[in-house]
Amino acid sequence: MKIAVSELIVRFLERLGIDTIFGMPGAHILPVYDSLYDSNIKSVLVKHEQGAAFMAGGYARATGKIGACITTAGPGATNLVTGVANAFADRQPILIITGETSTQFFGKGGLQESSGEGGSIDQVALFAGITRYHKLIERTDYLPTVLNQAAKHLLSKTPGPVVLSIPYNVQKEMADASILERISFTRMSGECVLAEQYIDKSVELIRAAKRPLIVAGYGCIRSGAQEHLRRISERLNIPVTSSLKAKGAVDERSALSLGSLGVTSGGYAMRYLEQEADLVLVLGAGFNERTSYVWDPHLLAGKKLIQVDNSAQQLEKVFHADLAVHADLGIYLQALDSAIQAQQVAAKGPVDIAAFIADAQARSAAAGETIFNRQFDHVRAFYAWLEQRFPDGLVMFDDNIVFAQNFYRVSARDRFYPNTGISSLGHAIPAAIGAGCEVDLPLFAMLGDGGFQMCAMEIMTAVNYAIPLNIVLFNNNTMGLIRKNQHHLYQDRFIDCDFTNPDYALLAQSFGIKHCRVENAQDLAKLDAIDFRHGINLIEIKLDQDAYPNYSSRR
Repeated sequence: MKIAVSELIVRFLERLGIDTIFGMPGAHILPVYDSLYDSNIKSVLVKHEQGAAFMAGGYARATGKIGACITTAGPGATNLVTGVANAFADRQPILIITGETSTQFFGKGGLQESSGEGGSIDQVALFAGITRYHKLIERTDYLPTVLNQAAKHLLSKTPGPVVLSIPYNVQKEMADASILERISFTRMSGECVLAEQYIDKSVELIRAAKRPLIVAGYGCIRSGAQEHLRRISERLNIPVTSSLKAKGAVDERSALSLGSLGVTSGGYAMRYLEQEADLVLVLGAGFNERTSYVWDPHLLAGKKLIQVDNSAQQLEKVFHADLAVHADLGIYLQALDSAIQAQQVAAKGPVDIAAFIADAQARSAAAGETIFNRQFDHVRAFYAWLEQRFPDGLVMFDDNIVFAQNFYRVSARDRFYPNTGISSLGHAIPAAIGAGCEVDLPLFAMLGDGGFQMCAMEIMTAVNYAIPLNIVLFNNNTMGLIRKNQHHLYQDRFIDCDFTNPDYALLAQSFGIKHCRVENAQDLAKLDAIDFRHGINLIEIKLDQDAYPNYSSRR
């Protein structure tokens, strides 16, 4: 049976399990939109195409499914770039469908043409470095190959963005519906074979260590290995710290958690790593700039190191490992857990992490090295309030990072999504909206006032589709990180960091959402009346413009 290519594309989306697509229509993509009209896929109209890419990424990150977005040609596609780059860096499976001018106009200067011919924008080249697969579909005869490659990359163990750009006339051409039967929609395992000697060697190193430490990375969460990680930690009395992205890999309110490791943290985990640990198990963590304290060579000096990752490229990329294991963390930790029980590995001596942290805090305070002074007490109190208010868990998309990293203890029931990737401002609100199309927990977007003004228009997307959302806005009338660096490193030569904010109470009123301003810890009582599960709320937390977290990004 012959059907229009536009309908074939929509059926392809359905076969991939896509049920929501974020985007904005334009003339060159209307055939696909018209085919969406009769499908079960929910289309969400955004306010800017960058928001569509962030929403698709947030949806993919929160659900584990394929996210999708759709735009027209030219600026519709180019506006996606930052969001697609963010998804690429985070290995998020998102499918991007874009329109293109008809092929007979290629090279002639067609409206919004981006074919790369005749001096026009080369859209394929634009996306080449930030996608797993990208294709301008100029003919229907190779559609089976293109769609099969797209599915392969979206369903792989290490996925990423896929861009399919379809000229207007090709969307309207007819193709055989049986094309879809020639495409594999099976999720690829990509599992690495785990040799038994790697487990035996791991057990040997752990048995010989007096003070092992686990550094849990996002690989532990991505592979669903949290339960085995917890059991190993508790059975052997091994403390756990995490990368920022892996906060919650073990419950941070548990007795063996050191919180997260990194330059923007309070430093307890780093102190334990340097002063106590003799064996470090780096599990699915890339040891990037933030986690490795800008690749400090003293961090792992004199210690044994086991590194496990499902990407061979990550192994020993930064530090030499005594044992480097290319394996899925779920398979590795399950096998290690079983071997520890079977071989009756003895638990290490008791370790009082609470006492260690208290001592580290006291030493930092005495040396004047605490990361936050009393000006941030109401922020600290707000995160403590969140822990008490939502014992059954919440979902948090966090652009601010430094506050949650230090003040919020992510529980096993929480889902914490920091803005890693390329750390683009304006991410939290649209990413949370994308997740909000599927998740059923209280949903929070945390960001500063600089990032807020890059994405505030997407609040109306949440309003239009009645997506419950709680936006926590840290308002200090400045680009806080830039001002901090200009204060610490550039002798207070402030340039292009300060600005005037709108009246956020009036802005919230114009959106038709609730507003609450918090200026001190006493103001937190106002939050008790807010409907965090069903409403859309803007919580404005005021900060002093000259209050800076006391850490060095070494830049």
